Amino acid sequence: MKLTEIRQQGYKALIDVLGVAGTLRFLQQLEVGYGDYTKEHHQWLDQLTINDFRNYVKQKKVELK
Repeated sequence: MKLTEIRQQGYKALIDVLGVAGTLRFLQQLEVGYGDYTKEHHQWLDQLTINDFRNYVKQKKVELK
């Protein structure tokens, strides 16, 4: 099956289940991502120590009580 056929059948399935208005609302929620997560996450992840993580978890447990 070609990609265009898959796309057409996907749109048809959405319209069949959600209707035209629902399909349009669903499609408006989709957005193309941007940036390079693999590269960017190192900017904050590499600075995080295991002790930082432990303290964060402890703090969240206290907040939930």
